[in-house]
Amino acid sequence: DYCVVKFPRWPFDKFVYADKTLGTQMKATGEVMSIDRNFEGAILKAVRSLEIGVHRLHMKKMDKWDDEKVMKHLTRCNDERIFVIAEALRRGIADIDKIHEVTRIDKWFLRKISRITAVENELKEGVITPSLMLRAKDVGLADRSIAEIAGKTADEVRTLRKTMNILPCYKMVDTCAAEFEAATPYYYSTFHAQEDEVDTTSKKRKVMVLGSGPIRIGQGVEFDYCSVHSVWALRQMGIEAIIVNNNPETVSTDFDISDRLYFEPLTAEDVLNIIDKEKPEGVIVQFGGQTAINLAEALSKAGVKVFGTSVDDIDRAEDRERFDEVLTQANIPRPRGISVTNQEDAIAGAADIGYPVMVRPSYVLGGRAMEIVYNEDELRDYMGRAVQVTPEHPVLVDRYMQGTEVEVDAISDGIDVVIPGIMEHVERAGVHSGDSIAVYPPQTLSSKIIYTIIDYTKRLAVGLHVKGLMNIQYVVANDEVYVIEVNPRSSRTVPFLSKVTDVQMVDVATQVALGASLKELGYKSGLVTPKPYVAVKAPVFSFNKMADVDISLGPEMKSTGEVMGIDYHYARALYKAITGAGMNIPLNGCILFTVANKDKEEMKQLAKAFSELGFKLVATSGSAKAIQEMGIDAEVVGKMHERSADIIQLIKKGSIHMVINTMTQNQGKNVANDGFKIRRATVEHAIPCLTSLDTAWEVLRVLSFMRERRLVYSLAIQDYVGGGDDLA
Repeated sequence: DYCVVKFPRWPFDKFVYADKTLGTQMKATGEVMSIDRNFEGAILKAVRSLEIGVHRLHMKKMDKWDDEKVMKHLTRCNDERIFVIAEALRRGIADIDKIHEVTRIDKWFLRKISRITAVENELKEGVITPSLMLRAKDVGLADRSIAEIAGKTADEVRTLRKTMNILPCYKMVDTCAAEFEAATPYYYSTFHAQEDEVDTTSKKRKVMVLGSGPIRIGQGVEFDYCSVHSVWALRQMGIEAIIVNNNPETVSTDFDISDRLYFEPLTAEDVLNIIDKEKPEGVIVQFGGQTAINLAEALSKAGVKVFGTSVDDIDRAEDRERFDEVLTQANIPRPRGISVTNQEDAIAGAADIGYPVMVRPSYVLGGRAMEIVYNEDELRDYMGRAVQVTPEHPVLVDRYMQGTEVEVDAISDGIDVVIPGIMEHVERAGVHSGDSIAVYPPQTLSSKIIYTIIDYTKRLAVGLHVKGLMNIQYVVANDEVYVIEVNPRSSRTVPFLSKVTDVQMVDVATQVALGASLKELGYKSGLVTPKPYVAVKAPVFSFNKMADVDISLGPEMKSTGEVMGIDYHYARALYKAITGAGMNIPLNGCILFTVANKDKEEMKQLAKAFSELGFKLVATSGSAKAIQEMGIDAEVVGKMHERSADIIQLIKKGSIHMVINTMTQNQGKNVANDGFKIRRATVEHAIPCLTSLDTAWEVLRVLSFMRERRLVYSLAIQDYVGGGDDLA
């Protein structure tokens, strides 16, 4: 009695240079699932759930295309094809038979999409009758979509729809195929039926938890972990837990996790409709990543209580100028920076701050469109290429400080602040935290620095009135601590820290968000005593799935997952993590060095250390010259077309076993240059390629440790966390 659509979520918003053609090799990083009484409603719910900046089968950029361009794109099998089909039908430039001939998509699907575009064309007249409103909702158009087409506001359409008494009803997913009565608390909305199947007679307290939607780069399954643990905490408190999410891969959408599950898009309209039906006490948004946080303002404006950190305090952390005020009041330093709304201000500001600078749009997740620029030409290129700058969406320009990056997760009740652990990043600031190797507890930070980080974390939590979880990123440079950013929500490191510190962070944060104090829960303010073992979180990448994507690491996140290594010895934990992440470290053989001029001095010591371990060294001419100055043999190999034995050929033959390559500025943007081709060749031939010297030093440490043939413990995590300290 319902239709279900599973729609993939592709990472092409991150990998703008990637080949978007869809074929036999999977490229999606996640998916959404939607349910409705008809295909039209289900496909439009799925599109709204994807969080790719669209809310119907329409992309704004296609408005500028002429008919010829639309027909040309119809032949391309890529992530935008369904939108192109809708555009062709909307314009009437191709009928169902013609589109079927080009795409070979079954006419049943094309007729359904045609029904949606026919209703859209009726709405363009601007007169919305009850009959037209009902048909628009029956084919799945959101209030926002109807408003956009008819030239009204979403609030006007919502009000008009309610006065017409056109409201969604909620149906239960029948997991028993009508053989006997289903008792699965698992619902979807529809405007295609009248009878509602939700039982709202319960007198128990009710709280809604918002999930995080599809898995994508920057927002993965870590937020599902948080959502599920929050639901468990609510149920233990005797509160009825309602979850809203749309990702079929997650635990939160298992029907037996929450008291009630709504499989719906995470948009203001869809969530408010559920709230109208369920009337919960309030909503928890801090465990659903940026997806849930972005809904906080709209829900609050609609009169919904947001548990935990207030919407105003969330904005104080995310709005540049307001956050600067918080730091000034708390007397906490941050790298110099400005917020700009045009290219001229960016150029003047960067000149004043001093290059290199970190540039990024405000309100971003996963470091999207974030780059380090080293001169005015690069800044002009960035402002023209990477972002659309408007007064509503300014660009942040910060002084880039090359120091040690440190990450902290904390729980605050507004008075006391518990810090389960501090994580030190292996890669220097400038590599996105999600792509860095993170180590708990810190290995190189002094007691003074750790004390300062604890102090700043307390000040920020209290200054921002945080009630629940928060994540802070610091950079330590010249023995000073600077704040990079604060996120007043759960973060991707919460599952990692919860598992290695044995502090059930989400459970505690949920109780705090609902009004409990940390003292009542038995926690003291400050840093929890570090454990006697070391845990390492290492990123996992999917570069082999994406042609034309540069594997070099920078401020924009590229990893699609992570692994953890744990041991009583740092090098052993690191070994477990990087081998678990799929890096095949050679124990001997040949290493290629090809590094930027700025890194050559540091590279000399690294090359010397690898040579002492017995590795043969080869290098491009500039790098070879620097190595030879140390009195170390390094064979010169040619870049492409320089000589017969070029680097790519050596990689293909298996003559090179590891590559250490750092980029010159702007090199990564050009897919035609040597560096890019070398890095891609390493992916295609499964050879480790290290694009950060920090990572290379740690790999060297692992190799040295392995040469000593020290025992690697294979213990269960319970043996470490559960008190197997005698094994140390």
